[in-house]
Amino acid sequence: MARVHRVALISTFFTALWMLVFFEFLSVPGLDEAAVTQIWPLIPWWLLVSFGSYSLWSLGWGLFTFRDCPEAYEELMLEISQAKDDLKTRGLNLE
Repeated sequence: MARVHRVALISTFFTALWMLVFFEFLSVPGLDEAAVTQIWPLIPWWLLVSFGSYSLWSLGWGLFTFRDCPEAYEELMLEISQAKDDLKTRGLNLE
């Protein structure tokens, strides 16, 4: 099973479970109904904020450690210079 199928299957399972509790077809054992009605609707927003925070952290860490990969740095710089040369041959001034 591919990773995308696995993620889709797990996401579908947890979404269905969340909806069953949200629409009160299932109850959460060990929690008061008042606590569930106050907290349960906020779980998707909490997951969205957590995913956004993780994404920004990953992006920032990748930028911070970019020079730790000298091969990737050199390859990117070569591609940038090739793109600049190509644009200059087409008559674009890049100064």
